[in-house]
Amino acid sequence: MDFLEYADVSCEHRGSMQSGKLKLTDEKVQFKPHAKSGKADLIPPDQIDVVNWQRLAGSWGIRIFTKDGLLHRFAGFKEAERERLAKFFTQYYKMDLLDRELSVKGWNWGAANFNGSALSFEVGKSDSYEIPLPYVNQCNHGKNEVTLEFHQNDDAPVMLCEMRFHIPASELAGDDPVEAFKEQVLKKASVVTTSGDAIAIFREIHCLSPRGRYDVKIFPSHIHLHGKTFDYKISSSSVMRLFLLPHKDQRQMYFAVNCDPPIKQGQTRYHYLVLNFKQEDESEIELPFTDEELQEKYDGKLERELNGPTYEILSKILKALTNKKVIVPGNFLGHSGTPAISCSHKAASGFLYPLERGFIFVYKPPIYIRYDEVRSVSFERSGGSTRSFDISVDAGSDIMYTFSSIEKGEYSRLYDFLKDKKVKLKTSGKVGEKSGLNFDDETIDHNLEKVKADAQEFSSGDDSMSSDDSDFNPDNLEALSAKEEYDSEPSTTSGDSSSGDEQGEVADKRREERKKRKEEKRGKRDKKAVSSGGGEKKKKRKQTRTKLPGEPKRNQSAYFLWMNANRERVKEENPSLNLTELGKKFGEIWKTMEDKSEWDKKAAEDKKRYDDELTKWKEEGGNELLANQKKERRKEKRAAKAGTSKPPSKSSSKPKSSSSAAAPSATSPAKPPGGFKSKEFIEESDSSSDGGD
Repeated sequence: MDFLEYADVSCEHRGSMQSGKLKLTDEKVQFKPHAKSGKADLIPPDQIDVVNWQRLAGSWGIRIFTKDGLLHRFAGFKEAERERLAKFFTQYYKMDLLDRELSVKGWNWGAANFNGSALSFEVGKSDSYEIPLPYVNQCNHGKNEVTLEFHQNDDAPVMLCEMRFHIPASELAGDDPVEAFKEQVLKKASVVTTSGDAIAIFREIHCLSPRGRYDVKIFPSHIHLHGKTFDYKISSSSVMRLFLLPHKDQRQMYFAVNCDPPIKQGQTRYHYLVLNFKQEDESEIELPFTDEELQEKYDGKLERELNGPTYEILSKILKALTNKKVIVPGNFLGHSGTPAISCSHKAASGFLYPLERGFIFVYKPPIYIRYDEVRSVSFERSGGSTRSFDISVDAGSDIMYTFSSIEKGEYSRLYDFLKDKKVKLKTSGKVGEKSGLNFDDETIDHNLEKVKADAQEFSSGDDSMSSDDSDFNPDNLEALSAKEEYDSEPSTTSGDSSSGDEQGEVADKRREERKKRKEEKRGKRDKKAVSSGGGEKKKKRKQTRTKLPGEPKRNQSAYFLWMNANRERVKEENPSLNLTELGKKFGEIWKTMEDKSEWDKKAAEDKKRYDDELTKWKEEGGNELLANQKKERRKEKRAAKAGTSKPPSKSSSKPKSSSSAAAPSATSPAKPPGGFKSKEFIEESDSSSDGGD
């Protein structure tokens, strides 16, 4: 037996227990978490100082304390494993597995001992608990009190945020025991303290997250962001990744810094610092080091004098300071010729960058997803539109990211790129022959297929309602495929004259078919009008009332107030959308907005404004104008109705001139038969006699 392996063990990390696999060999103690984004631990045997067997998280565990003062705790062992582990440590590491008893008295007073990077609180002769000081984010002190604030962990359902220690004054404790306690904590805590001068300073840098303009000051041990309202300090050890990403307009650059633990301001945490630069901005910086110091501290990665684009200088300094690689886009190029893909996540517009090892979305909120964490990527049609599509990324642990409104031109490039990265791909519907892909029935959007089947059944009786848009294949959605919607034939860039003639003949044939269908419809309408004995009745339209002079402008709803205020911004973020698609985009953003109270309040104020102005206008003569307008509309309706039914009227029965009435024809008698005279006859006789005189 040269190794021990446990498949279900938990490691304590910033207040939460990460499950994973623990492997003990004669060369190392290695812990790998099940979650690929978790932090792995590797402990060489020569660095182990003390190994203890104790109770941890409701089960048995081992506590490994290293010579450099770091504390590692692994839980999830059964009591029967103690002898096996003790034998292994004795045989291969020459160390005894000591039992460590904890105090269970429940007392809240005792003695604080600092051992390496751990603070132990002893009650009597046993330890009650211990605190890893690297988890401490802030340390504040008062007259007789010290407060410790801890880094928050998003993975922990319950976490310890703050602890307070009361330190009474005594002669044995020295002059100032509170200050001495704080100094011991700060030695090992991850509290950023400003000391010394800055290496480099960048003034008025535009920051997207957290939003604002900040002076970026780089110190040997941390980064300081100084703004008008807030200041942020980021320890160099908390920087996990650096990204340098070009904007789609090729005039700006994003520089993203991934921090763990995140930047904290009140209850808001920022896992990413996103800086925005213009490519033409340049800087010149002279570092306060000699050439020998640069070679000794940074292995020659920095030069004493740096000049060039500002984003290049900042990324170069942070790369040397944090010893992290700057991640840039790889081989992927989108439809626009840049590695950026325009899309939206929830209600926020941004850019998606397919990198060599994962996705990153910039900028609100920044999201980084590694390919080895992705279960599958689903390609879906965007709300039935043929101009865009969505992708849904299943990152496991019931986490789903949906990036919507991606241009159809990005489909084939993104699909082929992810296929080369061995990412499992799905799609809703069928795929054309050009892609050469097959999809399982489970990936079909059955609701979409039902809608398409209903539409096909409805259109089977009329060829004019047929549609070629049945499958999701953006590769075939080129300009020539949509030429049925236009009267003119779109031009082609091909130099083959024969293919151009064929396309012209097809276009002429389709124009003739459309003309023929229009004539058939016109013939049907005429036939129906003849059979009904009159003209075809037009569909009644609701008449809109004409605005009267001085009448106040009507109030707007919350949606229209918001849309008018954000119209230009949405247009700039989505320059490729036409007027119809832009309206749909406004509706999608409004639907997903969580807080609409601001616009509801403005709509209520606008409603009150309209009611007040309308009341004032009516009192100043508006009621009379409205009454007159109603009378005119009644007259128009009566006249229109009389013109439609054509009833006999006085004006139509009267002769055009007196001469025509004075000389009646032989076929029209002067008196009606039977001696009865109608009203019309009497009026005509009177008018005729008057005209004769």
